[in-house]
Formats: sequence, structure tokens, C-alpha cells
Amino acid sequence: MTEDELQEQIMKPETRAVAFTKAVQMYQEKLYWLIRRIVRQHDDADDVLQETFLKAWQNLGSFRGEAKLYTWIYRIALFEAINYNKKKKRITDNEYAVSEDTSYLLESAVADPYFDGDKGELILQQALDTLPPKQRQVFEMRYFDEIPYREMAAITDTSEGALKASYHHAVKKIQQYVSEMN
Repeated sequence: MTEDELQEQIMKPETRAVAFTKAVQMYQEKLYWLIRRIVRQHDDADDVLQETFLKAWQNLGSFRGEAKLYTWIYRIALFEAINYNKKKKRITDNEYAVSEDTSYLLESAVADPYFDGDKGELILQQALDTLPPKQRQVFEMRYFDEIPYREMAAITDTSEGALKASYHHAVKKIQQYVSEMN
């Protein structure tokens, strides 16, 4: 089933449930890895993914079809993951007085039993942690998810030019970080 056919079935109340089940099957792995890059822990990513699909299902009536279905659900997943991290950081800060940086995210990736990355992946993750949030988001959407700038603009409500500039700056900063690590 193509994205257009799926979207057409989502718009019809009589085929919505079956089409949504198909959408979950089609998108769950890609969305899991998006969320996992943000929240870092496997169990947390599973929870956020479930919450994403629950919110998507609950709000399916408000889906107007102006953007692609995947773009719409991706945006929900992105905001759910960001909000999850904000909530978790507030809890962590209150309980353990953690500093304002994102080192707790990197530490959780290293300590995660599901994380089997090599040294290069760890260096990339460290480099990503040095980026401002917007640059990191744009870099991950473009590099990992291969989302076209036009779709990114729809997801983030940002112009394509600004997204291209953010991506360019992120790449330069990552290259600089990696070269300093060698």
C-alpha cells in the first residue's frame, strides 16, 4: 500500500481503523529509532512510541491531509520524545541535582544494555550532544531519517532555507568535534 492510498483510507471513517493499523505497521520501526535517538533508553522509547500512536489515533479526526500521514505522525513522535525528555530531566534535576547539560543522556546511552554502538557511533553521539537543540533536530531528521527539507519545513514550521543553514552549521560543528577527538 502506498502512502497516498493509506492516507485516502485514513480519511474515510469506514476504513480508518484498518488503515491506522497498517500505518502503525509501516511506521513503527522508523518512529522507534527517531524516538530512541532522543530519549536514548529502549524502554523509554517503547513507552513514547506507544504514546505517539495513542495520540495519533485520538487525534486522527483532526488530520486534514494537508501533510503526508507520516509527516503528521513524525511530528507527534518528535514532540512526544522532546516532552518526555523535558519531564524526565525535571524529575532527575529535582531528585539528583543534575547540571543543565545533556550529559545524562550520553551516560544513559553508554549504560544502556541495548546500545551496541562502536566507538565511532559514540563519538557521533557526543558530537550531537554539543549541538544546540534546533541544529541537532535538523541534523538527525536529515542525516538519520533522510527527510527532505520540504517535509522538515512542514514538521518544524521553519523555512527550507533556515533548515539548510542549520544542517550546514551542524555538519561543520560535528566535523570539528570529530577532528578534535582524533
